Amino acid sequence: MIYLTRLEHFNAAHKLYNPVWSKEKNEVVFGACANENWHGHNFELYVTVKGEINKDTGFLMDAKKLSELISENVTEKLDHKNLNLDVDFLKDKMCTTENLSIEIWKQLAGYLPTDVQLHCIKLYETPRIYVEYFGE
Repeated sequence: MIYLTRLEHFNAAHKLYNPVWSKEKNEVVFGACANENWHGHNFELYVTVKGEINKDTGFLMDAKKLSELISENVTEKLDHKNLNLDVDFLKDKMCTTENLSIEIWKQLAGYLPTDVQLHCIKLYETPRIYVEYFGE
């Protein structure tokens, strides 16, 4: 088994809030992230796939093709967007980095070659905060 990771980048805005809570409770729980005027992040997205090396190419998967799949199915939908308002696959979900990583997995899972599997989505919200999701 071999693993290949592709790093991509996108910028997006969001706010954290629970619509059934009061403004005050949202501010207590989410702090500045509940700002009514939103806030943004420079996200770093690591997509790791796994499988066996193709004997004909020497690749697990063409890294350029992986980048294209990520771009078409994820970053084009997220980059310079408001995650709460503009992204269909986040509709009615809390726009946390945890939920975003799960939804990114779902966006990619069906587009990989049959002999390649998703292993991990690692999503950095800031240089000090990231989430890893293994599809469980």
